[in-house]
Amino acid sequence: MIRGSLSHLDLTVKDLARSARFYGQILPRLGYRPAPEMAQGAPCWVTEDGEGGAFGIVLVAARAASAEHDRYAPGLHHFAFHADDRADVDAFYAFLREIGASILDAPAEYQYTPGYYAVFFADPDGLKLEVVYEPSLRGRTG
Repeated sequence: MIRGSLSHLDLTVKDLARSARFYGQILPRLGYRPAPEMAQGAPCWVTEDGEGGAFGIVLVAARAASAEHDRYAPGLHHFAFHADDRADVDAFYAFLREIGASILDAPAEYQYTPGYYAVFFADPDGLKLEVVYEPSLRGRTG
């Protein structure tokens, strides 16, 4: 396991059932499996690498109603998931359209790094998510 790599991410959501349905659709397509036993029954999905590393995403119900997520206020701007290649990004975009997800930006190349190709979408609370193929990160060992 890489020291300092992320262990898990807890997301506070307005409507736990609605968000669980959304993440329950997208996360398995990205290689995550349901694992509520790892979060004391909370909706949780985990992905593992072949070397003992794991990363989990857990949903937590908000204590009070709040405004829509503002990615330009202090806090989380967005988070991104790796894709295997450009075709993987395109297939995920087609899947997002099938499930009626809120698409923010259709697949396109961006100038962040050479070959950066991504689709951007939002979860039910307006949190920006991304699926990206970034060839410059392939094969790096740190």
